[in-house]
This record gives sequence, structure tokens and C-alpha cells, in this order.
Amino acid sequence: MAVVVGSICLVAWQIGSRFANYLSWPTTTSVVVQYVENIEFPAVTFCNLNRFQTQAVANLSAIFFLWSIVSGVLHLFDTRETFGQEIKDFLQGNQNFSIKEFTRNNGFYLNNSTLLDCEYFGEPCYPESFEHVFTEYGNCFTFNHINIPAKRRVSASGRGLSLLFDVKQAEFTDDPALGFVDVGITFAIHSPKAPPRFDGLGISTPVGMHAHAAIQQVKTIIQEYPWGECKRNIKLQHHKLYSTYGCLQECKARHIQNQCGCLPFMLPGNGTECDLDKFYNCVSPELYKIELAGLCTAGTHNSTCPVPCEETDYPTTISYSTFESEKALKFLSTKLKKRPEYIRYHDLNYKMTRQQKALSVSELLADVGGQLGLFCGASMITIIEVVEYIFTNFCWMCVFLLLKAPEVPSWNTTDQNAQTHKRRIQEC
Repeated sequence: MAVVVGSICLVAWQIGSRFANYLSWPTTTSVVVQYVENIEFPAVTFCNLNRFQTQAVANLSAIFFLWSIVSGVLHLFDTRETFGQEIKDFLQGNQNFSIKEFTRNNGFYLNNSTLLDCEYFGEPCYPESFEHVFTEYGNCFTFNHINIPAKRRVSASGRGLSLLFDVKQAEFTDDPALGFVDVGITFAIHSPKAPPRFDGLGISTPVGMHAHAAIQQVKTIIQEYPWGECKRNIKLQHHKLYSTYGCLQECKARHIQNQCGCLPFMLPGNGTECDLDKFYNCVSPELYKIELAGLCTAGTHNSTCPVPCEETDYPTTISYSTFESEKALKFLSTKLKKRPEYIRYHDLNYKMTRQQKALSVSELLADVGGQLGLFCGASMITIIEVVEYIFTNFCWMCVFLLLKAPEVPSWNTTDQNAQTHKRRIQEC
């Protein structure tokens, strides 16, 4: 009896701990490096660190502050207290000023004078191969964008995309008051189906340097709640691929359009474009309201924009070399007709990080069955037999209780009738 009771107590404790472990929703993460013959080429978005043409902003000292308000829809930036009066003065005298059209017409441009050379795996590419996109850096241009007719794939490691830019340092500036702060090109590598993100993720390349970008493709697969934090079947209206960044953009766009009746041109969607007055008096306060009230949150499963269940990133390693050698300098100087003073992928593999359930239902049942068999010699058939025994006995007890009717003693009635008869005879 002591052995049986002890085994039952031990197996109860073991099964309880197994259920507690299962209900903690544990996961394991596996990393697989898989070599392939070809891989999909990512999108590459390039911008000039100096956003505006110098001659266009020479007498427009407020352009930096205006652009800070506009780009605040992508990363929050407080301009109301610091530059409030200067912006108010500009708005009063420029009612019909459009920062979108101004940037498109007077920002960085891509043509044969700024894109001096472009090669994609030995094949020439041209400015027309890039698609224009607005970011916090103004006019930017994406190679291998989503609207191309066929996907570009890499069939061998080596130089995939080679570009030679002329940033025209003397023609572009960022802040008219300070002149040139940084000079060069910034770029982001991303999925063709996702919007480019530069906030803290852009890679800057200075002038006079040859930058070699070695990239890999990392695919992350995350489990649904409660094992992970993702939610499946979440679709975005204006992006083919779900991403947390794209979801936050659409969330901000919905709130701003509902509250201000217009839509910032840097956010996805169709609606009336917000003018500068709306940007300053409605969009900017609404962005702070969204931030403080937590109307557009990201990360966890119960947030507005949970993490994607599948996500593809392109980690990049940058190395630099001095541009260019003496012989190459003479050759390029002659080819590009510029004075000499004026004047590059990784191993073909991808890494997949997959989040998996550490304990499935079948594994839980197998664990519980092992504990029962080890300590009590029980199996599934044993459990069924015990349940059947209890159920059968319970049914027979119910049947026995229902069929056993109470009996009324007959002698009580006869004796009572005899006494009544005697009483009547005595009366007579």
C-alpha cells in the first residue's frame, strides 16, 4: 500500500509539473544556413544626404524646419516649441506652398549626371531602372522595386549591383543656415514588397570612398500566440507584405485622416494631401496624441501592429576602400569628362531563424503516459478500464436505487381494522 500511494503521489507531481511546463508555452529557436543556387535579389533604396538644391533654398531658411514637420510622420520630432514662431511667419506668407512639390522639383534628382555608372551582374542599368519614393531624406530612388515585371534573382556570388554616384556637393545642401553637414549617399536594403526604412537603419557612404556591401538574407519565422507574439492573416491595404513598420504607417494614416481630414504624402493611402497649415496645426499634434495615447503600438500580439509571422531581413557588412587608383583615376576622368580632383554580395546562402513549439500536445501526452507507466504501470487501456469500472458501477447503483420501491406493511392495516370491529361490537 505504501508503494502504491507513494507512486500515485509521485506521478501526480510529475504530471502537474508537465502541465505547468506546457501552459508556460515554451519555444525553441533553430537556425538553419541553407545554400541555394539562386536567391531573390533585394530592393535597394538610395538617397542623397543633402536633400535640396542650394539655389532653391538659398532664401528659404525655414525649409529644414518645414521638412522636420513633414518627416515627423515617420519619426517623431518636436518642432512646435523650438521653431514655432518662425514656422508661423512662413505659413502666413505662403498659404499655397506645397512641400511635396517643392521637394520633388528641387530635391535630389537621378539622371545621367548624378548616376555616372550602373551595372547589375554585368548588364547596364539606367536612371529609368529606379523608382522614385519619398522618405525622410526627401527624393529617394529604389532599384528592384515591386513594380518591375519580373523578379531579379542572384545566380552567383560576387558583385551584384555596382553604382557610381556624383552627389554634386556644391549643388545640394540640407540646412541653408549651416551649409553641408554630411556629404554622401545613404541607402537601405529591404524586401521589394516592403517600404524602405531609414530611421536608424540607413547605411551612409561618404564621398571619395568605394563601399563594398556584403549582404545575407535572414528569414525569421515566429510562432503565433501564446507560443510567440505574431498574428496570422493580418493584411495591409497598401503593402503586399506585412511588416511592423508598414502597419504603423497605415495606422498613423488612418488616425490622421479621421482627425484632420487629409493624408500626409509620406504615408500610404488615398486622400486629400495635407497642406503645411494642416501639418502644423493638426497633423503634428495628432502624432503626439498617437504616441502618448498608444494608439499605434507594435511588438506584442495584443498591440496594434504585432511582429510578422515571417520576416526577411538583409544584414549588411560594409567595408571601404579609397576611390580610386591612379590608373583608374585617369581612365574615369577621360570617360566621364571630369577633372581628376573631382573625382561592390557575400556567399550565396540565406539563414533562416525559425521559432518552434518546445512542447506539443502529442509530446505532452507521451510524457504523461511515460510517467504513468513508470510509476503506476498504467497505460491508456488501464485508464479506460478504470473509467469504465467507475462508470459501470455508478450506473448499476442508479438502477438498483430506482428499482427498489418502498413496501407498505399489510399487518398494520389488518390490526387497525380488527380493533375498530371490536369497538363496534362492544357498543352494540
